[in-house]
Amino acid sequence: MNNLTHITVILDRSGSMQSIKSDIIGGFKTFLKQQKEVPGKATLTLVQFDTGNPYEVVHNYKPLQEIPELNDKTFVPRGGTPLLDCFGRGINDLSEYINKLTNDQKPDKVFFIIITDGQENSSREFKKSDIVKLIDEKKNKDNWEFLFLSADLDAIGDARLYGFNQTNVYVFNKDTKAVNEMWENLSLSMSRARTNYHYKIDLGNNEEQKI
Repeated sequence: MNNLTHITVILDRSGSMQSIKSDIIGGFKTFLKQQKEVPGKATLTLVQFDTGNPYEVVHNYKPLQEIPELNDKTFVPRGGTPLLDCFGRGINDLSEYINKLTNDQKPDKVFFIIITDGQENSSREFKKSDIVKLIDEKKNKDNWEFLFLSADLDAIGDARLYGFNQTNVYVFNKDTKAVNEMWENLSLSMSRARTNYHYKIDLGNNEEQKI
């Protein structure tokens, strides 16, 4: 093992995220700061999506230490939610990238994280069945971990149908305190997973998650 972790964050940038824009920016800042302090090497891919640009790769497999914070100009909510298209392309692109690496360059762990506030409503390329197949393949063949954090209970239900583990799903309210707790919870889980190879992700089951 080379003690390398890769983290992909798929971040919803649809218009409904406007009400928690500053909380997302601030939470990501805290997440980065905490992850940069964790021992071991890590890389990060950040992708944002909306109907205007359903797949914007902000950072592609960059060393975590080189990832800058988000700001008012780099995170601008707008449009609809083509979640499945961004999700599917993200999995395929990351898989293709990793497959081209030599064995000593490949990460020991891959975490694929979705952060959204609503359900899919505008994808054109990928269907739910496509996502189910991709998740199943990457989980069972390559041991990827998939995490889904959402402010929408229906979207949480969808995530479970896609194949997300119960402990890898988290729901949060759209207010400052809840969004901050979401980022803190995510960062704590990432820190534990990065420093303990056998750690099993558990984002916690708050009352809202008991659907």
